[in-house]
Amino acid sequence: MTTFDLTSIPFFRPSLGDDEIAAVTECLRSGWLTTGPKCAAFENAFAARIGDDVEAVAVNSATAALHLGLEAMGVGPGDEVIVPTLTFTATAEVVRYLGATPVMVDVEADTLCIDPAAAEAAITERTKVIMPVHFAGRMCDMTALRALADRHGLKILDDAAHALPAHHRGRPVGNCGADATAFSFYANKTMTTGEGGMLVTANPELAARARVMRLHGIDRDVFNRFTDKRASWFYDVIAPGFKYNLTDIAAAIGLVQLGRVDDFVRIRTERVARYNSAFADLPVILPPGPAEGDRHSWHLYILQLSDRAPLARDDFIRALQSAGIGVSVHYRPLHQMTLWKRFTEGRAFPNADRIFTRCVSLPLFMSMTDAEQDRVIEVVRDVLGGAAA
Repeated sequence: MTTFDLTSIPFFRPSLGDDEIAAVTECLRSGWLTTGPKCAAFENAFAARIGDDVEAVAVNSATAALHLGLEAMGVGPGDEVIVPTLTFTATAEVVRYLGATPVMVDVEADTLCIDPAAAEAAITERTKVIMPVHFAGRMCDMTALRALADRHGLKILDDAAHALPAHHRGRPVGNCGADATAFSFYANKTMTTGEGGMLVTANPELAARARVMRLHGIDRDVFNRFTDKRASWFYDVIAPGFKYNLTDIAAAIGLVQLGRVDDFVRIRTERVARYNSAFADLPVILPPGPAEGDRHSWHLYILQLSDRAPLARDDFIRALQSAGIGVSVHYRPLHQMTLWKRFTEGRAFPNADRIFTRCVSLPLFMSMTDAEQDRVIEVVRDVLGGAAA
């Protein structure tokens, strides 16, 4: 049995086993390393998991998926895209890639997700897309957002970087109200390909455009050009595309990880329950659980220190780090960042500001042992004065 050093617990450690290693080895021996049969198989398997004839386009990051999704929706200069301020910068930066304007709005204090009322108040005649973020793996209210988008003739591209395999009212993320959905397979996500992402949509025109644009705007699949003896080598370039394709090496890992994702979320959910039970009497605000009928992916475990906490958030972080506990903060709101301040001047985001001043993300990962989690609990309770409780 593998043992770990309990004096140094990382914020995250990937869960990779012999099956992932064997899949990569098989890929290397095949001689096909870049986008090819493994990538196609991964796309098919991912689309089948989401269901209802959606199409999946594999790319090298969720950022690429968001960019391709907006581009396929026709977003460009003069357009506005509504995004929550409490998110990673990629959510907004892809809007700027296209010359459009990101319009930041506040989040709900109790869910940490985009506030539909704030989103509606931000709509103008230039608004084209709403980009909700399923924060930490908790689903946004996609029913309310879909109704809002339909009232105003808008598209929805949801950022599901945290969310696989969450559900909203019994329907899986990627098939619960958005026109297209972007997933992340970065190293610390709920499943990984190392680096990677997926754009999922039930709109065949959006999918077709994303496929063309992910690889230089070429009008034909590269893998088929090189392997189908009946096909001509000839191709055309029909748009100034990007270099966003996923490698077969990454896809091989993804195929294995996709088969494990339900076990991953079960483990995460169990870890969250242990944390919640251990911290229930402490001066903290526990992470928001799923809405009734929804499923949470629990990508992150985010505590907020309450007003009764004996120390400030930054002091809390330093205390945990001194004890060898890896922690993080998700996120500093975009409107506080130098790049984004000019897009939010004169506007207030009280919920995001308050969440940021008191939030801390604790270690939560599939390969975490009971002993490691017990150590995190022990340190948190000790720092917050709950050791004897």
